[in-house]
Amino acid sequence: MTAPLALTPSDVLGDLYISFWIPTGVLTAALIIKLPTIVRLWRDPLLRAVGGLLLLACTVFVFVAPTTIARVNRLTGVPNISAPWCYSLLTAFCASCLLLIIAWRNGLSDRSAATRRAMRWVVSLYSGVIVALWVLFFLADASEERLRDLDTYYATTPFMREQILLYLLAHTVAVLITCRLLWNWVQTAGLDAWLRWGLKFLGVGYALNLVFDAAKLTAVAARWTGNDLDWLSTDLAPPVACLSAILIAVGFILPHAGQFLHERWRVRLALHRLRPLYLLMRSANGRGVPFLLRATPELRLIRRETFIRDELLTLARHIDEERRDRTREAALGLGFPRERAVALANAVSILEAVECRRRAPDDEGTQDPDTTDLLREIGAVSRELRRPHVVEAVRERAAALAADPRAAVPRGASAD
Repeated sequence: MTAPLALTPSDVLGDLYISFWIPTGVLTAALIIKLPTIVRLWRDPLLRAVGGLLLLACTVFVFVAPTTIARVNRLTGVPNISAPWCYSLLTAFCASCLLLIIAWRNGLSDRSAATRRAMRWVVSLYSGVIVALWVLFFLADASEERLRDLDTYYATTPFMREQILLYLLAHTVAVLITCRLLWNWVQTAGLDAWLRWGLKFLGVGYALNLVFDAAKLTAVAARWTGNDLDWLSTDLAPPVACLSAILIAVGFILPHAGQFLHERWRVRLALHRLRPLYLLMRSANGRGVPFLLRATPELRLIRRETFIRDELLTLARHIDEERRDRTREAALGLGFPRERAVALANAVSILEAVECRRRAPDDEGTQDPDTTDLLREIGAVSRELRRPHVVEAVRERAAALAADPRAAVPRGASAD
């Protein structure tokens, strides 16, 4: 009987393979979402840095795919030419990360010599690294094409060894600085909740980049000592890099998408809350807001608020100020807080005004009440109209109070 073969780390990690095109798609989506803002506010260095970072991240994952590596090698006729090309893209990505942090830290208004010097230092240093990568590649002997294990296969080859170590160290330094600055940013008080969550995803994504670097460096160092830990580079590092890219993309998408969806939800909720008062005004007017096929939710909300306030100004001449004060006192006597008592009094007054105009359509009214609270708190009034039994209880108590002031109940008893 044959003994079962022991599973190697490579066998286990092989099941965790993540296609390079998945993070590419997520990063592209993040870039598309951010692109309109980047184009509109092109002078903002922070947004330019974000755009450059996302574009480079997409490009990196396109060119590190084994199929793309083979195609580039074949088109150029130079074995392993994809190595310095991919390393250069990754190094440029590192520079974009640092430029992003500098732009955020100093802000758009900071044009000091120190800020410009820091940006020039990053660009110069990482440009020098990219030049060194190409010089080292052409000095090395890397004639055998390697699509997946180039880092470990050439780990002991002169010049290729230095090239591999150079790009890994440049990447590690940039990620360490970025992680530190992101951590400081997350701790800042007063951040928007969506931005804070986006920063947390970015922080975890960049921390995973450190796992990628550690895996690569360990596998390369193992080759230097005559050991074989190639699975760290070929089987662990790629899925970690893919997961890191996905989290980084989510980190950039989340603040924008979250704030957009939150604003949409706020507008739709406001529309929903104004519906009872809108329907009452429409019944009093005989018509509502004209339908517009392409009206945005924001425009619909503005038109609904305008329609309600215009109708309330018309109805206000039928509102008896003394009766409204009595209704407010009745609501207070039933134990409602003052803010809600005012809203209930306004709701009752509007209902009575609508009924009054229905009984005498030609009567334009003679009252001249203060409409400040009425027009400002239409949301609170509409909310009370959703509770007709409460409005009716207050109305009945106000009527009883008008008939006999001694009918007032002690404050603290609630009709709700």
